[in-house]
Amino acid sequence: MKKVQLKVLSGPALIGLILSVVPVLFSSVLTYLTVSYEPVIAQFNAWEWLGLTAACCLTSAFALTPPTFLALIFGYFLGWNSLLPLFALNMICILLVNRMINWVDQDRFVRFIEENQKAKKVLEQIREQELKVIFFTKLSPVLPFAVTNLVFALSGARLRNILLGGFLGMIPRTFIAVWTAQQAKEIQTLIENPNAGNWTQISIGVLLLASVVGLYVVLNRALNR
Repeated sequence: MKKVQLKVLSGPALIGLILSVVPVLFSSVLTYLTVSYEPVIAQFNAWEWLGLTAACCLTSAFALTPPTFLALIFGYFLGWNSLLPLFALNMICILLVNRMINWVDQDRFVRFIEENQKAKKVLEQIREQELKVIFFTKLSPVLPFAVTNLVFALSGARLRNILLGGFLGMIPRTFIAVWTAQQAKEIQTLIENPNAGNWTQISIGVLLLASVVGLYVVLNRALNR
């Protein structure tokens, strides 16, 4: 029994670790390329940006590029015009991850959790508030985008709530990233120190506080029913 539990739990845990480390490495490479070819990227036309957005959908789905990092780059070159492709990119990425996890896992992880009656009861109580949980989780600027996509897909949350909660939660983070990018004079400085401005730090702090307080209130109410 212990071997079975270790096998089931180590899989998601290992994937979660990979999804946390790989984006940092890939982002470093992307930073180098962006800085080196800044004049070329600045001349991209609409079709080239569309192709780049499609490529970023895949890299984000496979946890290679964090959405906030992409928002900084897109915002630097496109300004507020980057909002539409960024929101579309995030939603497509969430959808791709959800479909892939469901295809691979086929609810095995949920069934394993539900073998424990106490865990099953807790999961059912949280599911009653899953839209709020997803919203406040996506609102947090410190929780990895790819890891939360994985967790929500494995938990069996409804796709409608995942997409809606993810969209609403990513709105403030995306606006802050694009606004920060527009204030930057150099792409390298922006990427290496995106939170240098006082207003940016305050905004991130507010989002983090709202996320923590919101999750605490929602989960506390759900678990005390």
